[in-house]
Amino acid sequence: MTLVDARGLRCPWPVLRLARTMRETAGDVSIVADDPIAPGEIAALAEQNGWQVGPVETAIGNGFLVRR
Repeated sequence: MTLVDARGLRCPWPVLRLARTMRETAGDVSIVADDPIAPGEIAALAEQNGWQVGPVETAIGNGFLVRR
């Protein structure tokens, strides 16, 4: 599984990094982002692309697991 560390980045950067990683990776992707807007933006991107999103604990903090 690929991990995107988007801590310290403000939207739209976390979502842009997630979208790029999803294009470049065949497997699931976890993302950790601390921008308060990021959860809604991640959910919107996932819905637009038919992906599933759920909570996940990573080595760097709580985040989201995105699956195709």
